Amino acid sequence: MFKRKALEKLKYWKEKKAPKYSVLLEGARRVGKSTIAEEFAKQEYRSYIKVDFANITQDVLDVFDDIANLDIFFLRLQTATGITLYKRESVIIFDEIQLMPKVRQAIKYLVADGRYDYIETGSLISIKKNVKDIVLPSEEMKIQIYPMDYEEFMWAIGNDTYGVLRDLYKLGKPVGNSLNRKLMRDFRIYMAVGGMPQAVEAYVEGRNFTEIDEVKREIIDLYKDDFFKIDDTGLIGRMYDSVPTQLATDKRSYVISAATGKKKIDKDLERLHDLLDSKTVLSCHNVLNPSVALPQTRDDDTFKLYLADTGLFTTMIFRSSGKTDENIYTKLLSDSLPADLGYLYENAVAQIIAGSDIDLYYHTWEKENSSHYYEVDFLLASKTKIVSIEVKSSGIGKHESITEFQKKYSKHVSKEILLSQKDIGNSEMLKLYPIYMLPFLIEDL
Repeated sequence: MFKRKALEKLKYWKEKKAPKYSVLLEGARRVGKSTIAEEFAKQEYRSYIKVDFANITQDVLDVFDDIANLDIFFLRLQTATGITLYKRESVIIFDEIQLMPKVRQAIKYLVADGRYDYIETGSLISIKKNVKDIVLPSEEMKIQIYPMDYEEFMWAIGNDTYGVLRDLYKLGKPVGNSLNRKLMRDFRIYMAVGGMPQAVEAYVEGRNFTEIDEVKREIIDLYKDDFFKIDDTGLIGRMYDSVPTQLATDKRSYVISAATGKKKIDKDLERLHDLLDSKTVLSCHNVLNPSVALPQTRDDDTFKLYLADTGLFTTMIFRSSGKTDENIYTKLLSDSLPADLGYLYENAVAQIIAGSDIDLYYHTWEKENSSHYYEVDFLLASKTKIVSIEVKSSGIGKHESITEFQKKYSKHVSKEILLSQKDIGNSEMLKLYPIYMLPFLIEDL
C-alpha cells in the first residue's frame, strides 16, 4: 500500500463527521479507492467488514435482501463474513456501491443507527446511472480520489527530496542549471509513469517503460470498455481519445463534433457529461470576465479537456503503434523528442491544479483587427486577486498573451507566472518557475 494523502482526509471524516455521516470515495477506476478504504480501516478500527459488490459470494449477497431490521441484518452479516463487529470500533466498507443502489439508499438508516461507521467507494458514472429510482443519502461526505500526485509518487519511489524542493521554492532564488536539470528529469519520470497506482507499482518493481506502458494501456482499454457499457455507439470513447489530439492542435476549446466525426446532437451532451462523471478527464472552462470571481463568468459552452492522469496522456500520445518503444521514453526523459510537447506539460499542470481540489479556468479574447486571439492557459484565485499562468515545454519563448492579460486586468492580477523547464527567474513582469514548483505556488495562494 502506497502512502496516500486521502488517508488524512479520512481521518478528518472519522474525527469530525462520523458517526453522523458516511463517507463516499469518488474517482476514476484504478485510482486506488478500494485500497485506500481498506488500509484506513486496518489502521483506525478494531475490525472491519469489506463488502465488494463486484465480487461477492451468494451468502453475503443474501444478507442484503432485508435491511429493514438492523439487529438481524448485522448478525447475519457477521455470520456470513465470519467477522465480529464492535460498537463504535468497527467500520463497514461498501466497495463498488454503484452496483447495489438500494444499499446506498439504506445508508441513511445505517448512519442514523450509529453503531458503526461506513465507507463507500464507487465510480460516479455508474452511480448516477443506477440511482434514478432511489433516495440519495444526505448524510454522506464525499472525498475525491485522484491519481497519485508528485509528492505521493516520490514517497512511493523512496525519493525524500520533496521537502527540499519546498525549501528551494521558499528561498525564491535560482537552484542552478545542473540541479534544475536533474529535478526536471525527476519530474519527467513522473510525467512518463503517471499516478495510477498500478503503473507506479510497476515502476517501483523495476519494470522497463515498455512494460509500464502496457499497464497504462490496459487501464485505458478498461475505461473504454466502461464507456461502451454506458453507450454502445463508442462515441464516449472517441471523445476520450480526442483529448490529446485537440490539445495538440491548439484548439481554442474542446469540439465535440471533432471527436465524434458527426454533427453535434443533444445526445452528445449527455455523452460528454458521462465522460466527465467518469473522472477520467478534467474540464477547464473559459471565463468571460476575469475581473470578477472566476466561477461567476464561467462559460459552460467553452471548455478544454485534459486527462486526469498525465501518465495515461503520455501513453495516448504514442498510442498509434502496437506498443510504445522504450526509446521514446528514453528521449522523453532526456527531453530530446523532436516534437513540441507543450500540451503534455499543460496536462501535467492541469492535473496538479485539479489534484489540489481547485477548479480549472482559462481565458481567451480576440486580438484587435485580427482573426487570432490571446489565451492565458490557467487562472487561479488568490484571495480577491487572480494569478495568471502560462505553460511552456522548454524555454520561455514568446509570452504575448499573458503580458497583454496583465495590461488588460492589471487591477485584478496579483501574479503572472510562466511555468517551464527553466530555473527560477524573472522576465519583465513575469515570474519564472520550473514546473515541479507549481504545488508550492498553489500552497501559497
